[in-house]
Amino acid sequence: MTQASGTLVFFAGPMDSGKSTLALQMAHTQSAHDRRGVLFTSQDRGGHAHITSRVGLERAAKEVDPDFSFLNYIREIREQGGRVDFLICDEAQFYTPAQIDELALAADEWGVDVFCFGLMSDIRTELFAGSKRLVELADRVEMMPVRPLCWCGRIGTHTARVVGGVMVVDGPQVIVGDMDAGDGATDAVQYQVLCRVHHRLRQPKPAGTTLSPAVLPFG
Repeated sequence: MTQASGTLVFFAGPMDSGKSTLALQMAHTQSAHDRRGVLFTSQDRGGHAHITSRVGLERAAKEVDPDFSFLNYIREIREQGGRVDFLICDEAQFYTPAQIDELALAADEWGVDVFCFGLMSDIRTELFAGSKRLVELADRVEMMPVRPLCWCGRIGTHTARVVGGVMVVDGPQVIVGDMDAGDGATDAVQYQVLCRVHHRLRQPKPAGTTLSPAVLPFG
């Protein structure tokens, strides 16, 4: 009897669009009826091998470094009599193309359902290598329905790296930073979601900017 193929799905979106929240919800939903899965992440904002969401949800996960092999990991579980029905792969933009190839093979050959979550492009608006390979191989690419806002009120689509209030587009592709450091941070590496216009103009959020309407002076 031929084993049914699994599905490889890529959920993509900018920062603050709820990718990790959806990953944790997907893990919960897929665990129904004794389905067994494994959670993975890479360079999570929390600084340790957990999938963390900005709404406060968190679960332990296995760290994916450049030398990690998904096939070897699943094979070891199967050889010990275990079962892997699904994988939750957060921060998938940081995976290598070879690792994405392994995820596709796990779906095709072993019937594993693979759900990947990640950014599409980097601070230079270039596709991450892992995301590019996912677009090429995934059965389905879904954009996150939650749309974060730029400081100007437009839909935020691009990731900006900000150091000392200045947007930078050079340096390493990956530097772990903070999205919630606030306007008072000076030398800290921060990330902001900008619309295409302000990313092109290299204009991060000005200090003190708010989309909240001014309080009217009643009384």
